[in-house]
Amino acid sequence: MPEVRSNGMTISYETLGDPSDPALLLIMGLGAQLVDWPDEFCDLLAARGFHVIRFDNRDIGLSTWLDDLPLPDLGEIFAGDFTTVPYQLGDMAADTAGLLKELGVQRAHVVGASMGGMIAQQLAIDRPDLVASLCSIMSTTGDRTVGHPTPEAAAALMRPAATNRDDAIAGAVAGSKAIGSGSLGVFDVPEDDMVRKAAAKYDRAFHPAGTARQYGAIAASTDRTAALGAVTAPTLVVHGEGDPLIDVSGGRATAAAVPGATLLVIPGMGHDLPRGAWPPIVDAIVANALSAG
Repeated sequence: MPEVRSNGMTISYETLGDPSDPALLLIMGLGAQLVDWPDEFCDLLAARGFHVIRFDNRDIGLSTWLDDLPLPDLGEIFAGDFTTVPYQLGDMAADTAGLLKELGVQRAHVVGASMGGMIAQQLAIDRPDLVASLCSIMSTTGDRTVGHPTPEAAAALMRPAATNRDDAIAGAVAGSKAIGSGSLGVFDVPEDDMVRKAAAKYDRAFHPAGTARQYGAIAASTDRTAALGAVTAPTLVVHGEGDPLIDVSGGRATAAAVPGATLLVIPGMGHDLPRGAWPPIVDAIVANALSAG
């Protein structure tokens, strides 16, 4: 897999589609790898005239693992002390900016999911010159009064790290059931697909310590609401109406923060990208990108 050096990190990435088409950058969420953007979803975007770029964030997948850094102390984080957090979302946004630079991309349509949405928002704040359009999916603004998880979803997020392949796969499937769309009764999310995805991710790269440090970056992030008010890129916010991990209030707050943003709330969608929701999401991403001119 190709890689570049960016902001002191080695970032692994993959591209799909025609390099002469406008760049569309996909940023994934907490503990998620580039393969968490489904191949077929990426193909749909490429078929609509975009050069799709997906990559592994720092500390996950095949990008740089920062195991020389300490793990954040969750007790201190929950008490409001972030001194053990080794890096911030702004650092991850800088990684992303460096990736675009190394790929020779002057401006990209930027799409982020969950933590990836937070990074995408931060990139639009810090480097507006790089962001032709912005799409924030199942994410939030950093305002602690919105986007709360249900107790069950929070428990799934905080489960202890697995110590072997079977437990990792079983834990990932249980987590998908707890936060995903399958239990909401609108979109079909077969368990076999969950198992295959979990196994492929484990076999590609299993790094729970990186997930813990990424969580620290989320927890230590400041409220972006005021800064989002200065974003001028055409902005789309997509959120599942039944999202149990980041309540839909997080998406509504994001759309309210960005002047002129479009909000797409999808009934029956949880904290995932169910296949049945792809058509309206892809259509909305394309329409938002085209509105950038």
